[in-house]
Amino acid sequence: MKYSDEEVELLDAIETQEPERVAFDNEALKVMAKDTLEYLNEKKQISINLKRADLDFIKQRANDIGISYQSIIQSLVHNYSTNKLELKL
Repeated sequence: MKYSDEEVELLDAIETQEPERVAFDNEALKVMAKDTLEYLNEKKQISINLKRADLDFIKQRANDIGISYQSIIQSLVHNYSTNKLELKL
């Protein structure tokens, strides 16, 4: 495996020196965790064109189970983006 100059420098520093200790900043970690959760839960409004028959079907299914049709579409997109749903074209 070939290492970049920076990687070689880091490896040498680790092997020949005591690693530099960095103070643990719990507050900074909490802020980063909060920011990450906000990003992961942030929603973005989009426009999408669907076949009318498909949208009518989704709306009817949503009505049958008592949720919004947007929730079904969000769930489908989320499940696909997290590899829980396979797309067959």
